[in-house]
Amino acid sequence: MSRIYLIVAEQREGKIRQVTLEALQAAASSAADGDRMTAVLIGSGLDSMANELSAYPLSEIHLIEHAGLQYYNPESYTAALLPVIENIRPDAVFLGHTALGRDLAPALGAKLQAGQLSDVITLTGTGEDTVFTRAIFAGKAFEKKRFNGYPWVVTVRPNNFPALPPSSSPQPAQIVKADYAPSSSLRTIVQDVVRQTGGKIDLTEAKIVVSGGRGVKSRDGFKPLEELASVLNGAVGASRGACDAGYCDYALQIGQTGKVVTPEIYIACGISGAIQHLAGMSQSRVIVAINKDPEAPIFKVADYGIVGDLFEVVPLLTEEFRKVLG
Repeated sequence: MSRIYLIVAEQREGKIRQVTLEALQAAASSAADGDRMTAVLIGSGLDSMANELSAYPLSEIHLIEHAGLQYYNPESYTAALLPVIENIRPDAVFLGHTALGRDLAPALGAKLQAGQLSDVITLTGTGEDTVFTRAIFAGKAFEKKRFNGYPWVVTVRPNNFPALPPSSSPQPAQIVKADYAPSSSLRTIVQDVVRQTGGKIDLTEAKIVVSGGRGVKSRDGFKPLEELASVLNGAVGASRGACDAGYCDYALQIGQTGKVVTPEIYIACGISGAIQHLAGMSQSRVIVAINKDPEAPIFKVADYGIVGDLFEVVPLLTEEFRKVLG
């Protein structure tokens, strides 16, 4: 019996998010021969994104398009998705472990009476034998899980699966437009979204993250970090201590109560290495720590450590990287 895998494609400002292609890869890795992959795209002005997605090995792409769906709202998105899901009757639903996915997946799981796993970092096997691995205890341990039956709802952590390449088949996915009428009983309506970090690389998808802690001392202290991130085409993050001190916006916070990132390179500047912060970045491929205190806990998890003043070290690194990268 063939199974249906549904990917909830996430988009932002007219572009398919990278984590959607990673969720596609995770679903494709779990699917057995003969299983069918479909996607659903929600929002407004979706035609170009639907055409982009049609290049991937999907049998169908379901579009739920309405002006009221331009911005994410858990009530309206759940109401829009459920009729489509009930029509498709997927055996598994995959989403990115983003702010949207973390909010939407449990709601879908409850509505569908499905098993639900969040923040998956690897998977092995196919079909009913798929084993999912996720981090627990702030990244200090890992657990392996299997579902006892269908359906599933799964979120995958960004930057942990390679993006699925486009299909070599000349046959594009069929695009199916779904009807949506907003309910008059919606308790919340999102009129606009103001992004304080607009135009910058999303932290959860960045390949390189330059992060600052209390050691940056002020808002101006983040300027050298922003310059280094710009040279490396990376994103700027922060510890909770820096956010609490008012040095930066909480949108940049990385840690147990902030965002979880897994970049290829994580550069921690003036961050002591509290366990709450390590929970959000300890799975980075390479960790570089810059701190004046040689006994700072961050050095215990760092692959490379530089003992020194970040205001001296970071500009030197920026200049060297600028020379190397041309």
